[in-house]
Amino acid sequence: MAKKFYGWWIVAGAFVTFGLSVGIPYYNISFFYDYFAREFNWSRADITLGFPLATVLTIWVGPLMIHRFSPRKLILIGTGFTCTALVLFSVMPGMLFVYYGIWLIYTSGYFLSGPPPHQIIVSQWFRRNRGKAMGVVYVGVGLLGSIGSFLAKPLTEWFGYKTALMILGLMLFLAWPIVIFILKDKPAQIGQNPDGDPTPPAEISVQSVSFKHLLTSYPFWLLLIGSACSIGSIGAVNFHMKFVLLDHGFEKGPMVDGAWRTASILILWSSIAGRLVVGYLADVFPKKWVMFVTYFVVAATIPLLLMVHPGSEIFLYIFAVMFGFGMGADYMMIPLMAAEQFGVNSLARAMAIILPSDTICQTWFPYFVSKLRELSTDYNMPLGGAVFAAAMLGAVAIALLPRRGRVDAAVQLQESGGASSRR
Repeated sequence: MAKKFYGWWIVAGAFVTFGLSVGIPYYNISFFYDYFAREFNWSRADITLGFPLATVLTIWVGPLMIHRFSPRKLILIGTGFTCTALVLFSVMPGMLFVYYGIWLIYTSGYFLSGPPPHQIIVSQWFRRNRGKAMGVVYVGVGLLGSIGSFLAKPLTEWFGYKTALMILGLMLFLAWPIVIFILKDKPAQIGQNPDGDPTPPAEISVQSVSFKHLLTSYPFWLLLIGSACSIGSIGAVNFHMKFVLLDHGFEKGPMVDGAWRTASILILWSSIAGRLVVGYLADVFPKKWVMFVTYFVVAATIPLLLMVHPGSEIFLYIFAVMFGFGMGADYMMIPLMAAEQFGVNSLARAMAIILPSDTICQTWFPYFVSKLRELSTDYNMPLGGAVFAAAMLGAVAIALLPRRGRVDAAVQLQESGGASSRR
């Protein structure tokens, strides 16, 4: 009797571990920025500099570690780092060098336990249903992130922001038993093949490419530039959303906290729909055009945030739903496109470069927006001008990608060769 396909258990486990390692910390740390500003008298630029500075200093972690070690081990180590960082944020003194040092721990944890190991595991277990599986796993980021957003405000009101940060950090240890007892790196470890097929797909035999090959490939640079611009734009919106609300007349305290909480939860819930819908579409339609549409949606919704004021919350709801839908699909499409263009066996190397590059833009864009905001009277030029233009550039870069990737061409050649030999 054939053994039941274990891949959907992998999806269920990765759903939770990905949500814990990325959703809770990344989508909720900005909630505490204005508390840092009030307690330590730091500027917006001081606060938003921590993440980008640490990203540059830890950029070597991805290329050095990701393709060398088991994804499961990376998730274990990375979640430990991220938990440590959140706990340290809750007890740090008001010294910027300490704050920036804690961000080094956080970014190391993000590179090790964030998107790449989860993308690699899912891509190893699925080929035909890769988009659907990846979509479900990415739902975990939105769902667990929204739970974190739901908890951040009441925990802060009940216990103070420091205890709230500590509780959110300790929640990451819930990932460990799932990683140890449920996740498996590859189906071959338990005698199975991707998608539960009786034979391995031709894609498995496509040889991985070197870093040199990737760096001399124009599709790689288009994907790198396109994803970096779009992810950077998303980072700028996420990290400045609360500051935008404050500038637009929402009062400090419960009023702005409530508006941020509503927007954050709507964004993350909408991102769930985006991941599921676009994950399905990516298995049916050309991934290039699916990715282009999602990138265009992200760009088109940025001006809506600038229309939000007290009394016009309808724009907040429209922005949050549309932006969240595009954002959810945005992150997920990158590994799907990388696997299609360069092959699943090259995914670890490709993402080891793409993730740090995207994270640099994701973290430095908010800092540059902070500096532009200091030179402006509002966010119209920083977000409505510079960030909007970068997001549109990202969409154009994706539109220029070749439709057929290296792996599809190689698989087609193998299959046609096999068919010829059978005649």
